[in-house]
Amino acid sequence: MNVDKYPHRIDYGIILSVMLLAIISIVSIYSTTVMIQGDPLSMTLRQILWYGLGTIAVLVIMQFDSEQLWKMTSYIYILGIVALVLTLILYDRNMAMRTGGKSWVRIGPLGTLQPSEFVKIPFILMLAKTVTKHNSTYKARDYSSDFLLMGKLALYSSLPLILVFMQNDLGTGLVYMAILVGVVLLSGIKWQILLPIFLIISTIGLTLIVLATYNRDLLLATGLFKPYQFARIDTWLNPHQGSTDATYQVTQAFKSIGSGGVFGKGFGVSEVYVPVRESDMIFTTIAENFGFAGGSFLIFIYFVLVYHMIKVVYDTRNEFYAYIATGVIMMIAFHVLENVGMNIGLLPITGIPLPFVSQGGSSLLGNMMGIGLIMSMRYHHKSYFFSGEGEDFHPGTS
Repeated sequence: MNVDKYPHRIDYGIILSVMLLAIISIVSIYSTTVMIQGDPLSMTLRQILWYGLGTIAVLVIMQFDSEQLWKMTSYIYILGIVALVLTLILYDRNMAMRTGGKSWVRIGPLGTLQPSEFVKIPFILMLAKTVTKHNSTYKARDYSSDFLLMGKLALYSSLPLILVFMQNDLGTGLVYMAILVGVVLLSGIKWQILLPIFLIISTIGLTLIVLATYNRDLLLATGLFKPYQFARIDTWLNPHQGSTDATYQVTQAFKSIGSGGVFGKGFGVSEVYVPVRESDMIFTTIAENFGFAGGSFLIFIYFVLVYHMIKVVYDTRNEFYAYIATGVIMMIAFHVLENVGMNIGLLPITGIPLPFVSQGGSSLLGNMMGIGLIMSMRYHHKSYFFSGEGEDFHPGTS
């Protein structure tokens, strides 16, 4: 292959979007921790370090082409499952006492890490490989083949979902489910199958909401639900009632965002205290410092990032890549929707960080690994069957 013939192997739209998000992240964390809270510079420096590690992860992952990713998928999926199991054994007891979750492990000088953030990547790859291989095997789609595909996806999704929920990490579990939904919707399964499933799930969801509101003892008796989850629902439905920490956090977030006005109060200026502002509530700093204009600009950057991700899929025309991109896009989009939604009171608090912006190495590194997968598509996009050259590998028959 003549590489010089295809000069656009790097998607600079994605790079620019991530760079802008990195600048916003570092500036916002510095504003929050140093200028507003009076904390040392260490948290800002740690975020810069994580971005450095994330950049290395992107450069490494983008070197793997479609064939290599295809061959590695099963092995790294198994490693991901092992990591989730070990997390349940080696979880950080101090973090568990503070947060109620068992999803964190302590790794020496790196501090605490959340393996479930990294396992999203092999989870996405496994779903993508499963759908691509199935569609290649069953060229003529019918109800039986679609049900078979649903069964395969359920099989590969059930174990990581169960392990994540066993860690009492509802937020991350919802992200895994969002990834699964995105892949299923794009997989070509007939709507006559998906619609009844959607109605059943919706009915179950509405029933749980009614029970959580009027008959919680029944749900608690199942052992599947915890009191703190009901507290989050109460905070969501009645944020100005009660005196819990979650209620206080939400009401303070409202005040902070609202007080920013159209153009904000200025960099590092805050008159409203918001707990845990540097992580889950970092959007309040952006809104208070830079107002509605700053928050809108941030959301616009996410739209640009997603647009370029979708554009890469259309340019590469590789089915395996398409499902990978779907998983990565759903992962990032759900994070943005849930985080901004809970900051402005439209959605309940779930502890989901704002991608590429919130303080935290695990989430940032996991998202950067997803960016590495997308960058790999452009970097190797002239190598395979659907691209029109080099028809030596078709990731549905290998």
